[in-house]
Amino acid sequence: MKRAKIWIGISLWILGTAVYGFEIQNLSVAVDVAGKQRMFTQRMLKDYAMIGMHNTFGEPQKDLATIMTDFETHLDALMAFNTDPQTAASLKKVQTLWLPIKKTLHNPPKKADAKGLQEKLEALLKQSDEAVGLFAKQTGKVSGEIINISGRQRMLSQRMAGLYMLRVWGIDDPKFDQKMADTMKLFKASLDKLIASEMSTPKIQMLLSKACVAFMFFEVMNRPHSKFIPTLIYEKSNEILHTMDIVTGLYAAQEK
Repeated sequence: MKRAKIWIGISLWILGTAVYGFEIQNLSVAVDVAGKQRMFTQRMLKDYAMIGMHNTFGEPQKDLATIMTDFETHLDALMAFNTDPQTAASLKKVQTLWLPIKKTLHNPPKKADAKGLQEKLEALLKQSDEAVGLFAKQTGKVSGEIINISGRQRMLSQRMAGLYMLRVWGIDDPKFDQKMADTMKLFKASLDKLIASEMSTPKIQMLLSKACVAFMFFEVMNRPHSKFIPTLIYEKSNEILHTMDIVTGLYAAQEK
């Protein structure tokens, strides 16, 4: 009963939170914001699993409520800014996929729902990724792709953490190991590409080195027979997220 009351309170908070104006100024910022949408899909999964495990580290209940609100606010802003028909159709699909996920997230987490939620969030991720690519294409510049890749690193940090949390929670899915391996491989390859980019200033290079160090914890934790330490992965995933958010902003700022 107590947990149900808590979730009713969270739902009311989400519905009642005032959404202040959020306006996108240019295409580079649109790529950045659309990229955050990808990240939000995986961060919601991470929070959902943490709450399901009754792990309060990082206040996942509060974070989930905030991210759900931000996802909708950003989606509205992207739809308002966009003028390209193909991108508009892609964003509409994002909106359609989001509605049933939102309904699930308003309910207390259940192991029985976790696998299905992961699959739905993955579909939302793929559709959101399509939208980012279309915004990047609209820029007509190579820099748009660099901003896209950098922004994707934020998502990959949360995807690694989300898959890890599901494993700790005891959600059994033979595909998780391969998904984790693919995600880590893409994160490393993308990091190498960003390091080699001409857009990577000394400040950006320093931040990318910081992300490399944090990523090492994922490599260690993903080894066979490693001890599960969800709080450490939660912390390091947020560290990478924060670092790559700054990096993506620095790339986007070069276009202003």
